[in-house]
Amino acid sequence: MSDSTHDTLVYRLAQMLVMLNQGEKLDPRSLADEFGVNMRTIQRDLNERFAYLPLVKTEGRYHLDPTFLGKLSTKDIERFAGLAGIRGLFPSLADDFLRDIFDSRIQAALLVKGHHYENLTGKEKLFRDLEKAIIARHHVSFNYAKQEGLKVFSSISPYKLINNKGIWYLAAQDGEKLKAFSLTKISRLETLQNQFTWDPRIDSQLAEEDGIWLSDEKQEIVLQVRPEVAGYFKRRRLIANQVIEKELEDGGLIISAKVGHLDQVLPIVRYWIPNLRIISPEGLQLEMEKGLSKYLGQSD
Repeated sequence: MSDSTHDTLVYRLAQMLVMLNQGEKLDPRSLADEFGVNMRTIQRDLNERFAYLPLVKTEGRYHLDPTFLGKLSTKDIERFAGLAGIRGLFPSLADDFLRDIFDSRIQAALLVKGHHYENLTGKEKLFRDLEKAIIARHHVSFNYAKQEGLKVFSSISPYKLINNKGIWYLAAQDGEKLKAFSLTKISRLETLQNQFTWDPRIDSQLAEEDGIWLSDEKQEIVLQVRPEVAGYFKRRRLIANQVIEKELEDGGLIISAKVGHLDQVLPIVRYWIPNLRIISPEGLQLEMEKGLSKYLGQSD
């Protein structure tokens, strides 16, 4: 391909991207006349060179998925047109690679913590609709299955889809409160027309959180770790937001954690009995021991 031919191709692709970005519906025959090429060339542009784009075909015309309208800057358009124009010369520029670049906003809607993935069979549309709502910053409403029964949430601001320890959650703001909703418990999702104002501080908070107990009010827990298991807590954080405060002379540790709910830490302490002990808040260790004694008494 000569430089002049390549420049013409990139120009054509860039112009088509501009039109798509502005919400125009592209008619292949009109494009062929406008750019002085045959229909086969335009079909190749749309179906092969733009295979990575979320294009929708309606009555023979091509347009961009409404979620992505107006998302491309001039630099984006130049870059995508250039990559699409040379992808035939470089096999490594596969559709998936280009789609990953284009879909950076979709990636920003997801947050995976851990390496396991919940089976969401039957929830694919729900997942995709939430992605779109997050990207477009639209309020959503849905029904949520709680232990005490179904609850209706009428206006929720969705921020992230989070995979934490194998389970998918929607992190969203309900009024002034940040909450996590299990995806499998959500039903009758509706994307509302009104948009919400994105708060970057919430985005940062979600990235920093170790779990899904989302709360602005954190409680500090201080624990003593026996030397026999200290190595496990030094290798990785076994408790949400864990910080090693001090290494003791006998090899043990003093660790702290700021948690949104005691259930973030109590199951871990129970699991590691007798190698973990709660130092603070005062009385919590005794309260936990009483609970265990009561459970053991019921088991007799």
